[in-house]
Amino acid sequence: MYPKSAPLLRTAAALCLLATAHPLVAAAAAPAGAAFAAVPLPDLATLKSALTLSEQQAAQISPLLDAQAKADAAFATTQSQADAARAEANTKIAALLNDTQKPQFAPIAAGARGGRGGGRGNAAPMTDADKAEIARLADFPAWKAGSGDGNFSIGPDYAPAPEQTPRDGVPKGRVESFTLNAADSKFYPDTGKRGASATRKVTVYIPGQYVAGQPAPVIVSCDAYGANRNQLPTILDNMIADKRLPAMIAVMIANGGGDGPGSERGLEYDTVSGKYAEFVEAEILPKVEQDYGVKITKDPDGRMTLGGSSGGSAAFNMAWFHPELYHRALIYSGTFVNQQAGPDTPHGAWNVHETMIPNSPVKPLRLWLHVSQNDNSSTAPSSGFHNWVIANIRMADVLKAKGYHYELVYAKNAGHTDGKVIAQTYPQALEWVWQGYKPVTK
Repeated sequence: MYPKSAPLLRTAAALCLLATAHPLVAAAAAPAGAAFAAVPLPDLATLKSALTLSEQQAAQISPLLDAQAKADAAFATTQSQADAARAEANTKIAALLNDTQKPQFAPIAAGARGGRGGGRGNAAPMTDADKAEIARLADFPAWKAGSGDGNFSIGPDYAPAPEQTPRDGVPKGRVESFTLNAADSKFYPDTGKRGASATRKVTVYIPGQYVAGQPAPVIVSCDAYGANRNQLPTILDNMIADKRLPAMIAVMIANGGGDGPGSERGLEYDTVSGKYAEFVEAEILPKVEQDYGVKITKDPDGRMTLGGSSGGSAAFNMAWFHPELYHRALIYSGTFVNQQAGPDTPHGAWNVHETMIPNSPVKPLRLWLHVSQNDNSSTAPSSGFHNWVIANIRMADVLKAKGYHYELVYAKNAGHTDGKVIAQTYPQALEWVWQGYKPVTK
């Protein structure tokens, strides 16, 4: 039995080491007052043990680890550069591994870069205050149709909403798609870096009730949320027919590739700015109108953004930075944590609830938020700026304090952007977000 289990034992040992201090961590001291230090890859000896590297692979990987260690040493100067260096090292190392080694390396790389809930901010235990902050979610009242503003809960059991099943006798919208070349974008050109994809697919839903020449409301979906298995088109077919939603167009846009710090998706979605909304307005929506003979309303009250995880924070950013374009947003497991810091947001999207919303005038936004009990980094301390549950609680707190129309739904016995949660809540969440809409026909 021992020879068969040896690779697993070696991998387990490497992962255990990731949870403890490495010599490289000491070299990458965090700046004074920093809440966390980046977690680097283990040293070459650990990787050789965990992955059974050949000498040739070890020789090629060694300088990459050295480069990453130097980047970590510069962490006090710029966290984002260290993130990009780690992501580049991970990508290059993975390219040198065979098909057996790549799956073994994946969890090591994920822990090292501190991406979707890995590594970053998890070294210290949660404080009693953190635990108390999360504990109050269990007392949120049950979410139901007609719930007003505030905090609610669902679960622990789930069932798909019936609106996701195609119905006979319901006008069916048409679903189209086109592909954009990254090299043609003035906003996000494919530079060969950041794991960018050469193309991105855009899926468009046009309701059967659309009247040519009339401006239609629109949903703009990050990560092409809802395109898979025609989930959103089917819901819209049913709810438009039942007059629970206006006849609206949905534009479901794939991200630019990769994930986490240093990736193209990270650049597009985790950057706290209005750039992604500007990209959509300049390069996506005009093509939808031209290619499919439709007209999309310019009324921001008839425009909604949609997304989950980093796509959820992007959906928020689109409305926050451009309320002249969007007044409504629907967000699952929003990444309101420190994924990508910037000059004005040293804590990344954590600054959204930490400083941006509290210190800004109220904007005409209607927001639906979700977070799950077992969401990313749900046991991480708030001091690491990387706990999804605490981040979304604080989003709700500041939205309430400022008087926003919002709902936060806490999903018990569920995880990050959990499919069973989305399947149950999608229709009701859409209905809530679109409350009060009155079409502008001019």
